[in-house]
Amino acid sequence: METIQSTVEQPKKKTLPIIGGIGFTFFIALIGWGLAMLPGFQKLGPMALAIILAIVYRQIWEYPISISTGIQFSAKILLRMAIVLYGLRLNIQLIIQDGLGLIAIDGFVILFAIGVTMFISKRMKADPSISLLVGIGTGVCGAAAIAAVSPILKSKDEDTAISVGLIALIGTIFALLYSFLFPLLPIDDQSYGIWSGISLHELAHVALAAGAAGQDALAVGLLAKLGRVFLLIPLSFILIYLEKRKGVNNEKTKIAFPWFLIGFVVMSVLGSYIRAYNPMKLQNLLDPIANVSSFLLTMAMVGLGLNIHLQQVRKKALKPLATLIITSFLLSIITVFIAEIV
Repeated sequence: METIQSTVEQPKKKTLPIIGGIGFTFFIALIGWGLAMLPGFQKLGPMALAIILAIVYRQIWEYPISISTGIQFSAKILLRMAIVLYGLRLNIQLIIQDGLGLIAIDGFVILFAIGVTMFISKRMKADPSISLLVGIGTGVCGAAAIAAVSPILKSKDEDTAISVGLIALIGTIFALLYSFLFPLLPIDDQSYGIWSGISLHELAHVALAAGAAGQDALAVGLLAKLGRVFLLIPLSFILIYLEKRKGVNNEKTKIAFPWFLIGFVVMSVLGSYIRAYNPMKLQNLLDPIANVSSFLLTMAMVGLGLNIHLQQVRKKALKPLATLIITSFLLSIITVFIAEIV
């Protein structure tokens, strides 16, 4: 009887800490979403607020070791689930119909952002892991891109969290700066929308900036941005190939295939099909599921943020921050001329 009882209680002992850790990240993420609805905090967005709360909490208090398993579950498993669901946001059919002309520009933006970031980071002797992540985040789609490639690059949770925080901060500042500059620039609404879509970091940043010029500018801005999200797929497989090439010279390096990317692709195709044909009125579910994916991603960012010790990373983050600012500034200048030509 004792043996049977111990085997029954053992799964409970393992399950409860996981639930507790997930619940803890859920609670902080919920606070972040609540703050994002208040005046003055709306510009930052729930993800940035939640990760800031998590980082601040970790500097003041220690969370119980017993719930660390659940926190790691949020940081890793929920992160992959969120990326899979994030694929529903991508309307491939819309990109093929109206956005093919922007794909080449989006490809240039990604190469420029990553290339310039790595070039500057080498000159400044910045941390290469964080610099690569912020370069990818700048070029593609912010935190979602960083979350997608960090398992491929085997980035430390700490580096991933720092990169997401930097992107959220600088992306928000640039989005607000765009909104302020729009009335002062000799550029029409559509060109401004394209400029926002091909240069800003997150979908939320594009929506914030392009929305200042009206619905038409917002539509074309989001279309341009979705092209960059679409290119996350080939970029991820290129990174897998490059990492495996490194592994040829290093037998200890093993790259586990990121199956969640297949889920991302499948969801992208499924979402595009639903938008085109709306079988059983499933299109009504896309927005709620998108909100769920955003909340799961926020919980994952909380899990990552709870692993950050500011005293240890302060020096590590300053140079990548400077690199990110310079790259974002150069990207904005170049793309504003491209947007006018398009």
